Amino acid sequence: MGRTREAGCVAAGVVIGAGACYCVYKLTWGKENEEIWDDDEECSDMSEVEVEVEHEPEIEASDEVEENPEAKLQDESKAEAEVNTVVDNGPAVKKEAHLGPQSGGGLEAKAKALFKTLKEQASAKMGKGTRVGNISGNRTLVSGLPCPGGRGGGCHPTRSGSKAGSKASSKSKGKTRSKSTKAPATAWPVRRGKFNFPYKIDDILSTPDLQRVLNILERTNDPFIQEVALVTLGNNAAYSFNQNAIRELGGVPIIAKLIKTKDPIIREKTYNALNNLSVNAENQGRIKTYISQVCDDTMVCRLDSAVQMAGLRLLTNMTVTNHYQHLLSYSFPDFFALLFLGNHFTKIQIMKLIINFTENPAMTRELVSCKVPSELILLFNKEWDREILLNILTLFENINDNIKSEGLASSRKEFSRNSLFFLFKESGVCVKKIKALANHNDLVVKVKVLKVLTKL
Repeated sequence: MGRTREAGCVAAGVVIGAGACYCVYKLTWGKENEEIWDDDEECSDMSEVEVEVEHEPEIEASDEVEENPEAKLQDESKAEAEVNTVVDNGPAVKKEAHLGPQSGGGLEAKAKALFKTLKEQASAKMGKGTRVGNISGNRTLVSGLPCPGGRGGGCHPTRSGSKAGSKASSKSKGKTRSKSTKAPATAWPVRRGKFNFPYKIDDILSTPDLQRVLNILERTNDPFIQEVALVTLGNNAAYSFNQNAIRELGGVPIIAKLIKTKDPIIREKTYNALNNLSVNAENQGRIKTYISQVCDDTMVCRLDSAVQMAGLRLLTNMTVTNHYQHLLSYSFPDFFALLFLGNHFTKIQIMKLIINFTENPAMTRELVSCKVPSELILLFNKEWDREILLNILTLFENINDNIKSEGLASSRKEFSRNSLFFLFKESGVCVKKIKALANHNDLVVKVKVLKVLTKL
């Protein structure tokens, strides 16, 4: 009877010890689990997430049952010792309490298997099972702006995307840590390629924005960026308030320094920007420093090219007033040579430039004394269109009027036979050509011809 009673006491002790282990295990795991999820919520506010996946260790439950009561009693004492250790040390020793002795008896092994099953059921019920580090989120890019550098050269995700990625990549409930696995560098699309200019070329910019564009233009050597910046400044210089702003920001020398570049596209855009700025009288005072350089480049660049046309337009604007015409007097023979050699559009633009000089009587002597090709007389031909005929007739009319007003007719001996004075005044060929245009089909040309003939 005593033996039976002793066995019953041992069995009761084992049950009581197993229950105590279960209670302490639940309390310890629940507290730690809350701490893990609290850490996850704190990590969700980070813009960059390091994914660390922990794997839960597998505990094998033994199906063998020890028949020796003394062994069961030893297991019971070991279990009680572990319970005391867990109570004293708390969560810091969860690994020891969780792993436990591997040589436990059958009841303890079954209890551990039961605890594991209950834990998995509770985790599945609360939706906190093992999660895979799958990053998700929306990547937002500001249109037209350079992409800020994130990890691996990409952009940072949005806050909402960061939270989603943090939760999706949180730690699992296992206790054995595997190697830390970070999100691959290609998790976010990396922006690569040419620099995107911060503004659209047709935007009307404020003074701070103009300053930023000028800073970019001053510091970069990339032809693509230079071209876009020059077009942006040129478009903004079409407005009077921005003409003043660009000048006050020191933009004229920043733009004009690109006249020396070898890239014809950059030179063309530079001339266009300076051309729009030159409409302002104060800006002309800043651009005059570069007018001789522009003139020389315009004469030697490729005939009828876009660079040449842009340079001629700038020179035309700079010679609308009489202040800076004397800076180009040395180029008169080149202008008339280009008038003869250039195509239709070049002829029109160069005639507009020369007409600006003919509007200033002080420039008449230097103008009519320059050497010109005799083929220039061919421009007085009815086969040309209205615009060319009207311009060449205006040119002849202005020079004829200035010769009279300056009294140069009496000084004909000082002009050579291949000069403009001899071609327009002494040869008489121009007068015959103009009279032949009196029967022109275009009424506007006919009226202009009659006006010129009445002044002869």
